Amino acid sequence: QVQLVESGGGSVQSGGSLRLSCAASGYAYSYYCMAWFRQAPGKEREGVAAIDSDGNPNYADSVKGRFTISQDNAKKTLYLQMNSLKAEDTAMYYCAADFRHCTLTDVQRDYWGEGTQVTVSS
Repeated sequence: QVQLVESGGGSVQSGGSLRLSCAASGYAYSYYCMAWFRQAPGKEREGVAAIDSDGNPNYADSVKGRFTISQDNAKKTLYLQMNSLKAEDTAMYYCAADFRHCTLTDVQRDYWGEGTQVTVSS
């Protein structure tokens, strides 16, 4: 059974840092594009960062230079290091996997996690 389990969320003041993790199981991890999405109350879900099967990252303009996506194929774990956090980063963050799709503008994904909450106070 496919599982994507996020962890590492929490509350932090603006300028602080958090590291999110996504533990994956039940599918061929190394063949999939992995990505982080987020959704704030009353807003649409948006792509934050993605990393393809070759390890090439891609970021939304709003987080470029502040966030870093990485993964450990041996551990089947995806990470998102978030630095210089802003109040507008407050959202539920979701881990996602897809065999074909890896663009941040496309919200279609094969598998989704349940999410982890990130709250940034100003």
